[in-house]
Amino acid sequence: MEAGNLEKAVSLFGRAVESDESFARAWNALGVAYFEKKEWDQAIGAFNRAIAIDSTSYKPFFNRGNAQLEKREFRSALLDYNTANGLDPSQTDIYYNRGLALLGMEAYEDALFDFDMALSVNPNQSIVYFNKAKAQLGNNDPLGAISSLTEAINLDKRNAAAFYLKGVTQMSALGEKEGGCADLKVALSLGYTQAKEWIDEFCVD
Repeated sequence: MEAGNLEKAVSLFGRAVESDESFARAWNALGVAYFEKKEWDQAIGAFNRAIAIDSTSYKPFFNRGNAQLEKREFRSALLDYNTANGLDPSQTDIYYNRGLALLGMEAYEDALFDFDMALSVNPNQSIVYFNKAKAQLGNNDPLGAISSLTEAINLDKRNAAAFYLKGVTQMSALGEKEGGCADLKVALSLGYTQAKEWIDEFCVD
């Protein structure tokens, strides 16, 4: 699986659970292999089997939450992340993923709490700042969002989506055309084609 040979991984993990249906770790690993193949329903089915055998491990709950997040089943994902967090509060990856589920549910205050928790563990995460900015915008805090997007860009100068969102926010929320246009042009230069519509409408003298 780590080498990227997912078909072989599914086959081998499948043989493992056929030989021992109570092998919870193998069911979880099979679910991860299906997840890597983007076969969300098969992954969830394997995680269900792992949980039925051993409900004391956080891993299949966390992994099932990730598959449900991919399916945009945010409430189900949130329940699994909460269970995983309760089983092992030291697993800090849960905070960011749970924040994404909360963001999808438009529970912006709670999402901000989890994104801040993730950043307290590792502040050098551009993607976390980017999604924190989304939550701040949902919470009617454009200045906070711009600050988070600036952090995201400082950490990853090729984060085209952050340049785009920062440019749009500056223009639409603050009326800052010059700075907004500059960020949108960077976003476009990095391949973010949606920026072109804004540039053509607002940034052409």
